[in-house]
Amino acid sequence: MDNQTIKQDKAELNAAWDELIAELQCARQAIDDPALFPPEASSRVLAEGYRYLAGFLHHGVERTFHEDADFPVFRNALSVINKSTIENPDAIYFYAPIDGRQQYEVTAQLDNFDHWQGKPRAADQVQAPQYLIFEVADGPMSGDTGELTELAKGFRTSFGRLDNADLIVSDEGELRILLGPEKPAGYEGNFICTRKPPNQYSKDGLDRFATYISGRQLFYDWENEQSVALSIQSIDHIGQHPAPLTPVKTADHLRRMGAIIRGQMHFWLNFYDKVLNVHGSHGQPEDGRFFFPVNGYNRPNAASGDTGGGMSTNVYAGGMYELADDEALYIEATYTGSPIYVSVHLGNLWGESPDYANHQSSLNLFQMYMGDDRVQRWIVSHRDPGIQNWLDTTGLPKGFLSHRWAYSEIPPESEWPVIEAKKIKLTDVDHYIPADMPRLSKAERGQSIGIRQTHVQRRYRSF
Repeated sequence: MDNQTIKQDKAELNAAWDELIAELQCARQAIDDPALFPPEASSRVLAEGYRYLAGFLHHGVERTFHEDADFPVFRNALSVINKSTIENPDAIYFYAPIDGRQQYEVTAQLDNFDHWQGKPRAADQVQAPQYLIFEVADGPMSGDTGELTELAKGFRTSFGRLDNADLIVSDEGELRILLGPEKPAGYEGNFICTRKPPNQYSKDGLDRFATYISGRQLFYDWENEQSVALSIQSIDHIGQHPAPLTPVKTADHLRRMGAIIRGQMHFWLNFYDKVLNVHGSHGQPEDGRFFFPVNGYNRPNAASGDTGGGMSTNVYAGGMYELADDEALYIEATYTGSPIYVSVHLGNLWGESPDYANHQSSLNLFQMYMGDDRVQRWIVSHRDPGIQNWLDTTGLPKGFLSHRWAYSEIPPESEWPVIEAKKIKLTDVDHYIPADMPRLSKAERGQSIGIRQTHVQRRYRSF
């Protein structure tokens, strides 16, 4: 290789690196530039803001240098290393890049999944997660562009989904899903088509092809449920190998990495301000949708582009809490039907979940208590009131409240959950929480935290 080529490569990579650094600086501005809607600064908010940014650095490296639709692997879209989007502490968010023109096979070996079939849970056995869903779509991931125009109808296309209610699993727990532009003749197993004809939003009149498969593994029983090890292969590239990395590819990766980090930092703060109106600067909408009131809830709504994406089988409700040391938030909710998953969790003002391994800052239906009246009740506070359904703020005076009810089929809106909240004095908790709610000692609370610590470490193990 001649010196001139080396010189050109150096120049190209230096320029790409400089563009990456410029994008990182632009991303960093979201921490304290009022024009980019950061939360009100405090020592803890600022410290968490830089951690939040660092999480997107990790995210950006994986998204750029380790995405290959010819040789895909499943990776964590969110994890304990990079938290954002008011993410669900019960979830593994997974994704893999695909090219909808190709055929892929997804495989897994499930642990005991009796609860998927409506049977009693196997006692003291390793179990599959409570819920598993696969979704196929095109377009960039939510937030990549940094612009709220992503929320426009037709920006992304859903190609299909499969969840517990649809998945065909062998008696031995073997799971196999085929993806491709056409279903093989005579094939009767799990299949998601990755090609769609043009629609009214198509600009070129050509077929559309999927670019990602993603999904969730949702955990209920943190002591016994374990993650499903998912594998994916491009059938067209089995036994082949990717081409070596080149300066041109690396330069492209560096530029894309910077754009993703800047886009994610800017998009979600803009989303919180403009769509969720968390700062209260845009008035309260008449229909109560999306707006996150303080110490209250918006009207529950289904996942859509308006909610920044989200799992397509979810009904969401959200709000904010703002509490003094001697105050608590009493929350009460009811639902009809049989959702396959129910949860509540907190978030800091960047949209990161608090430390859910070492604090009880989230609860799902398996972990919480619900009495015979079928009313869900929780207390949010800075100090432990000694009840089972306590959500620990971890000392954050203000933060997000998020509730999810997942259904295999979304029910009519008239049957969606109902939820409300009221700020009370911490000393008045027993006036609102019925006597049948279990009271926990300090030692019992410690035991439940120990289960959380073990589960989260196991969920995100890297070997």
